[in-house]
Amino acid sequence: MSTAQSIALDGEGAINALQTRSLSPALGAEIIGVDLSQPVSDSLFAKIQKCWHDNIVVLFRDQHLSETDQVRFAERFGQLALSHTRRYTTANPAVMLISNIRENGKQIGALPDGEMQFHSDQCYQEKPAMASMLYAIEVPNVGGDTLFANAYAAYETLSDDIKRRLDGRKAMHAYDYDSASMKRGTKIKEGVPHFAHPLVRTHPATGRKALYVNRLMTIAIEGLPEEESDALLNLLFAHQENPAFVYEHIWRVHDLLMWDNRCALHARTDFSDDERRLMRRVTVLGERPM
Repeated sequence: MSTAQSIALDGEGAINALQTRSLSPALGAEIIGVDLSQPVSDSLFAKIQKCWHDNIVVLFRDQHLSETDQVRFAERFGQLALSHTRRYTTANPAVMLISNIRENGKQIGALPDGEMQFHSDQCYQEKPAMASMLYAIEVPNVGGDTLFANAYAAYETLSDDIKRRLDGRKAMHAYDYDSASMKRGTKIKEGVPHFAHPLVRTHPATGRKALYVNRLMTIAIEGLPEEESDALLNLLFAHQENPAFVYEHIWRVHDLLMWDNRCALHARTDFSDDERRLMRRVTVLGERPM
C-alpha cells in the first residue's frame, strides 16, 4: 500500500485529511497528521475505522495523550472492557497499565517481564476483545517490541485439505499464563477462565475469514484425540507465525497502536530487566466469534 491521502468535510465544513503509510507487506498502516488529543469528527473517524478494517493494525505516532484522551478515542469503537486485573488499573477501570516497573517492591502494571507468545486478547471469554489499544509512555532501548500476525492471510493460504479439517470445528482457549503454564490437552484447572470458539471466524465488518487459534492460550481442538489435536494445532501455530504474515513494531515513546483481535495475533519480544517499560492499555468489547 503506498502513501495516500483522502479528504472529506466534517459536519461543520472543516477539511479532514487522512494520510497513511504502509507499515509492512503483511499488515499495518500508520495514520499521519491526526491529533488524538482533540475530539475526532464523525467523518474523520469513519476514515480511521475503514483504514483499521483494511489494515488490521493502525499506528499514530507522536501522540501526547492523557488517559481521558485515550479513553475518549477508544470509546468511538464501542463499549470498553473492564480490566480483570483491577490492581493494575488507574482511576478508570477500563485502563490497565502494562509495565515491569516496581515501586516499593510491588509491580505497578500487569504482564511485566520478558517475551510473550502469540495470542489474541481475551480469546478465553465468550465475547473476546474486538480491539486493543496500547499507548507507549516508557520503552526499553532494545526489545519489548510487539509482533503482529495476519490471521486472514494465515487462513487464506492453508491448503484445501486443512481448511476442510477445520470446517465446523471449535478449539478450547484458556487463560492460565499468570501462574502455571498449561500443557495442551490436559485437564483445565478449576477456576481457570476458558471458552471454545470456532477455529475459523468470520469478521463481522469485512466478511473475511481468519484463523482463530494461538500458541499461548489454545489448548485443544474439540472432538479430536489428543495426539491428533496437538499435531494439527502445532501445524497451525507454525503456519500463522510465518514471517511473511508478520509485522514487528519497534516502539517509540508516544506511539498509539490499535489492532483488531478478530483477525490478528500479537506477541512480545524479550527485553532486559534493567530497562523500564510502561504502556497504557484499553480494550474494546467484541462479539461472540462466528
